[in-house]
Amino acid sequence: ALETLKMFEKKDSRVKSAAATNLSFLYYLGNELEQATNYADLAVNSDRYNPAALTNKGNTVFANGDCEKAAEFYKEALRNDSLCTEALYNLGLSYKKLNRIDEALDCFLKLHAILPNSAQVLYQLASISQIMEDPNQAIEWLLQLISVVPTDPHVLSKLGNLYDAEGDKSQAFHYYYESYRYYPSNIEVIEWLGAYYID
Repeated sequence: ALETLKMFEKKDSRVKSAAATNLSFLYYLGNELEQATNYADLAVNSDRYNPAALTNKGNTVFANGDCEKAAEFYKEALRNDSLCTEALYNLGLSYKKLNRIDEALDCFLKLHAILPNSAQVLYQLASISQIMEDPNQAIEWLLQLISVVPTDPHVLSKLGNLYDAEGDKSQAFHYYYESYRYYPSNIEVIEWLGAYYID
């Protein structure tokens, strides 16, 4: 794939930008950040209006720890294409990392309107609700999430934990037991179930 894409580097700017965008993404997946950054720069310089190139550039900046600058690239990608879901998702993650929780929530709510059954978006909404200390809303998001991925033991144990914190032992038991059924090796879940049976 890398060799094929490199053949397009010498073409006109749009083809070059598309090839460089894909090369940047492949290097990013391979955790070769320096190469990913080089190709992200080439993609952006070849076509400043390419939202995927701007998103990749934001990803490389984010990976290097500069969430503020990454957010700027994601916002620019969204100015060029307001439906660029990758940029919107990553902007939400940037805001979450920067502890700008209201702005992160706004991003994920917009994404939820575009992708109502996205497991990642529902998970982020639940996570943000927990950060905002709204366990009931977190439970609502997680219940929607398990309707999309009903066998995810992590989500099931998270629901069990939230119900336990709310004092609803029977619901907590239900979700912890379901989590145990799909992944019987989680020590925290086993400990909780053991304590529940002792009680």
